[in-house]
Amino acid sequence: MQMNNKTTVKWMILAGCLLVTGPLLSYAQEAMPPPAQGESPTNERVTVLKLILSGGPVMIPLGFASIIALAITFERMNSLQKRKLIPQDFMRGLKDAYDSDPVNLEKAIRYCEGHQGPVGRIFKSGLINIDRGMDKAEKAVEDAGGKEVDKLKRSLRGLAIIASVSPLLGLLGTVYGMIEAFQKATDAGMGKANVLAGGIYEALVTTATGLTIAVPALLIFQYFSARVDAIVDDIDDMGIDFIEHIHQQRKSSSPDDPREAS
Repeated sequence: MQMNNKTTVKWMILAGCLLVTGPLLSYAQEAMPPPAQGESPTNERVTVLKLILSGGPVMIPLGFASIIALAITFERMNSLQKRKLIPQDFMRGLKDAYDSDPVNLEKAIRYCEGHQGPVGRIFKSGLINIDRGMDKAEKAVEDAGGKEVDKLKRSLRGLAIIASVSPLLGLLGTVYGMIEAFQKATDAGMGKANVLAGGIYEALVTTATGLTIAVPALLIFQYFSARVDAIVDDIDDMGIDFIEHIHQQRKSSSPDDPREAS
């Protein structure tokens, strides 16, 4: 399962890089300013750097957005690994700690405190509230789980914001570029359509850049959201398993067990 996740991430990164660089490389190879009237076409090619610079000042925040999106992707890729959020032998160790001290639960609570991830905090909350009854303990686990899910999903908001704002920034740059292009065309006078055409294709660079940043960011955001949901489902299953284990231990305990009455 872990290998499948790693393979999926690798393919998503590759697809994102292709989505970001593909259109710009295509423009750099094919896009050329139209020749002036009466001039023969030239074979000059527009480089990627020239194409990016032609986008104007709006390309600066778009560049920062792409860097931030890439940083969030790599950070979340490392942080949302299942082996880090849910240690492999956590449930086995928790059951052993509970069975060794089912009355005071100190050992089980210390065991949860030794795991500083969300799963440790969730089960610690349930153990602390067991004395108030199993219903209270289950409610505490649900509340703690909801808080941990919110924390995990809040860390993905940066990707969602970038995916939403990048196309708008690109469109804004295009609008500014179109205004400048028409102004230059007006100043050049009649018969200078090449001035307008050159300004338009340069203005569209920002829209293309914004979209090529937003599409991979949105795909990666959805993938990480699905990964968080899968981890939450696993924690829920662990909670159900642990509660069933507690019920079984209580049924097998003596009637004189002071915890049986609760």
